Amino acid sequence: MGLLDILLGRTKPVAPDLDQLFALPSAAVTLQAAMGFTPTGHGAVCFATVEGSAFEQTHREVQALLDADADRTGPPVELSRDAYGYSWLVSRRAPDQLPELVNDLHAVNSALEVNGFGPQLLCSLAGFENTGDEGGRRLALVYLYKRASFYPFAPLRGGAQRRDSALELQVKAVLANDLRIEQDLSRWFPVWGAPGL
Repeated sequence: MGLLDILLGRTKPVAPDLDQLFALPSAAVTLQAAMGFTPTGHGAVCFATVEGSAFEQTHREVQALLDADADRTGPPVELSRDAYGYSWLVSRRAPDQLPELVNDLHAVNSALEVNGFGPQLLCSLAGFENTGDEGGRRLALVYLYKRASFYPFAPLRGGAQRRDSALELQVKAVLANDLRIEQDLSRWFPVWGAPGL
């Protein structure tokens, strides 16, 4: 980064670091101990919708790679689209299989990246819930691919698109030593309609 970049306020983009995903299982232990949230077993990778045979081939490769897992009961990865036009590759595991879910998310991201779809990758998320209070609050730990950082997203129950900002800030404080948390709160994008939430 040069002097002109500094004067004009430009910053060097952060390189994606998919290995950050492997910090999720230890963060989950902290989250459960401090706040009572446990994994739901649902995770997903979000990307800008891609069409064509190259993507279909990549999707089949991911399916075949994850289908080799004998512990899986359902389909390895399901493709869905949300109301905003984004695509999601969704993985479902048993709630106690967070390390395996993280491996799935890493494999999906890596396959998309290797096959030239890295620019379309937006985020990955893992779902959590607290069934012990207020009728089951949910949250997701969202990994921003292009920022190599995490943030919590906690939608409020009900049909309105409202989020529990206080809970998100609590989770940020609790996980500050476990995950690389995104410090720019304006980048904590709501992921309304995300699978598993």
